[in-house]
Amino acid sequence: MYKKLEKVIVKHPKDAFISQEHLRENWMKYFYLSEPTYDEALKEYENFLTLLKQRVGEVLFLEQDERVGLDSIYAHDPVKFTPQGAIILKSGKALRQPEATVYREFLEKYDIPVIGQLQGDAVCDGGDIVWLNEKTVAIGRGYRTNDEAIRQLTEILEPMVDEIKVIQLPHDLGEEACLHLMSFISIVDKDLAVVHSRLMPVALRQWLLAQGFTLVEVPDDEYDALGCNVLALAPRVCMIPAGNPVTTARLKEAGATVYTYKGDEITVKGTGGPTCLTCPVVRI
Repeated sequence: MYKKLEKVIVKHPKDAFISQEHLRENWMKYFYLSEPTYDEALKEYENFLTLLKQRVGEVLFLEQDERVGLDSIYAHDPVKFTPQGAIILKSGKALRQPEATVYREFLEKYDIPVIGQLQGDAVCDGGDIVWLNEKTVAIGRGYRTNDEAIRQLTEILEPMVDEIKVIQLPHDLGEEACLHLMSFISIVDKDLAVVHSRLMPVALRQWLLAQGFTLVEVPDDEYDALGCNVLALAPRVCMIPAGNPVTTARLKEAGATVYTYKGDEITVKGTGGPTCLTCPVVRI
């Protein structure tokens, strides 16, 4: 999750938010903090996209589709990539479940291999799956990811990894709020992670320290501003939402190059940072 990002999938707000009228009719249904301003969202996203294209070789765009809603702008969650191909997930948020079908069609169109898909009662968001290193995967067990999904993912991932760590997530703000494993940890190098330790299970934190990780701590107010949502573009090269000066300074002190983007409309209101806005396909 920290190697150089070569190919990524995104969705432009013009194809997810569609219009101000569409936002007005749907933002409460999707539990946004407030109604995004459509024109500002487009401007913010173009700036975000400029930063992304400067560092990433190929950017693929999901298309507008009436089967999916506002949250489809957060392209990370319906699928998780492995070295062998994609695993199609099924969101724990019912409104997002149609995204799995649309995503699979998209991957098939671009001849991107799919190695598995969750079946039956299994639900999981991509934000609950973190590659801690090349052979260790952590899966968050919370309101968006259940035990059956973890069982199926374990079977799919078994040939590729040595260990799967099941991380029990806290209740935090409740079932309707979006707390993912990636809400409180972002891997930005083989031995550097951005964390909000107050929400982190002790065993995971101790494991990271035992592996030699330096932990960049995100203060409470910046956690609320999605300061823990950090996208690695390459080892110690990363992107973070603007408005997180302490976390940004701490990353720089750890030797990281940090890019920031204004995300009031595309990030804060929908609680989806740069990792949520992007689905990494290839890292080298």
